[in-house]
Amino acid sequence: MNTDRMTRRTMLRLGAAAAGSAALGYAGLRALERTAGNAPTALAARPKALSMEKLKGFAGKRPNIVLILCDDMGQGDPGCYGNTVVRTPNIDRLAREGVRFTDFYASASLCTPSRVGLLTGRYAVRTGLIFPLQSGGQPVMARILQSVARGIGRLGAFDMTVKSFVDGLPADEITVADGLRLAGYRTMAVGKWHLGDFSKDAQYHPMRHGFDEFFGTPMSNDELPNPLYRNDTMLEADIGLDQERLTGLVTKEAVDFIERDRGGAPFFLYMAHYSPHLPFYPSEKFKGKSQGGAYGDVVEELDHSVGRVLDCLRRNGLENDTMVIFTSDNGPWFEGRPGNGFRGRKGQSYEGGFRAPLIVRHPGRVRAGSVCAEPAMNIDFFPTLLGAAGVTLPSDRLIDGKDISGLIAGREKRSPHEALFFYHHEKLEGVRAGEWKYFRSINHYNWPIPLDKPETPLGIAAKDRFLGSWPNLYNVKRDEGENYDLATRHPEVCQRMEKIMSAWEASIKRDPRGRLAPGA
Repeated sequence: MNTDRMTRRTMLRLGAAAAGSAALGYAGLRALERTAGNAPTALAARPKALSMEKLKGFAGKRPNIVLILCDDMGQGDPGCYGNTVVRTPNIDRLAREGVRFTDFYASASLCTPSRVGLLTGRYAVRTGLIFPLQSGGQPVMARILQSVARGIGRLGAFDMTVKSFVDGLPADEITVADGLRLAGYRTMAVGKWHLGDFSKDAQYHPMRHGFDEFFGTPMSNDELPNPLYRNDTMLEADIGLDQERLTGLVTKEAVDFIERDRGGAPFFLYMAHYSPHLPFYPSEKFKGKSQGGAYGDVVEELDHSVGRVLDCLRRNGLENDTMVIFTSDNGPWFEGRPGNGFRGRKGQSYEGGFRAPLIVRHPGRVRAGSVCAEPAMNIDFFPTLLGAAGVTLPSDRLIDGKDISGLIAGREKRSPHEALFFYHHEKLEGVRAGEWKYFRSINHYNWPIPLDKPETPLGIAAKDRFLGSWPNLYNVKRDEGENYDLATRHPEVCQRMEKIMSAWEASIKRDPRGRLAPGA
């Protein structure tokens, strides 16, 4: 394990909880065995009132859907995106058999807001989940330190100024799992949730948000205590530092779910891995085997997991009836390859923080080995998957995502988005429209004053000292690395992009939750 990296954020939390988790290890493993394959509990039998319905006259075949989500994997980590250091033969195979997107974005550069965007089809600002959630059982000292960090951040010395406005996914939000279950899908979430600590408040449990079954934890692997659950049964009070098993457990549960026959109904599997998020815990089989250090080890183990899922589908005759989606929640953190020379990393609005891998395989419906270079975002999964399942969009709310089934299948050549927006916590920093990406203001993350936005005392002190300037304009088709600022060359483009941002902000201010009047 890379303890150097761990101490940057997590040593305090991990150390406070490690002792208790060790005592629970044997009992927890026994509980895993006893509960494997258990039927869903009453928690999943509480349907929401949904403002959506099955499409009348839908004649298509509803595909099985496997959505594999990595945690903090850079777009440049798989071999099919140009990596020559880390081996990813199974992810590369997926790309050879499907479509690979080059200009795909997460809807946020941090875990929680990106995941809420993926599951609801709406930017995180609409839900209030604008910053990664912390464990509800954190030690008091950790809470104090985070509060102090936010205070320092408001001065411009630390890039952590706010916490989420709510403690978890609001009960009235509709997830893609809610919609798919309406269409008769059996649904399961496996792995990291990070949309509310349901060990403290059951309303945030995945089974309250469209999933029939759940196996995993409420938090990420660096947020301790982090209890392990099967459905609504706690198996371990804290996974602690016993994390070498996590990728194997997630994979086993995913395979078991696929292989369980529930009357031939289509299924939706949301497989949310813990890796390659810090701290790195490759299992013994993969430890020290890659050329990319501990980070490379966990990526290669993830690739092996992808292979096991693909083999399971083939073994069970489900390969041709299943859409497999592979992506990540944001760019890499301290290690990993953001992409082809991308600027920035996790937590930043540059390409390296937002761009993510996206590979979609659906034999017979997606052309093998194809590449899509049009902009898309993970908020697009919601309308795309509901469309494939023959379900209408909700009639009572705005959905920010667009149906990209045409891009996936190669029928359409242009993105359905006029603009994609880049939030840093609660603040809108930039927009992409076509080939242009524009920042009104952004921290440049450069020496000697990395956090230099002109909104804090330190940023004001740095202003007009021949350091960073704003706004910034990049042609990301020619300059993916955002190396060359063209704002002074193209003031008319800046003006147009500023109008797009201002109009969007005005719409959010008028109706933050994006609600529609009946009949609208």
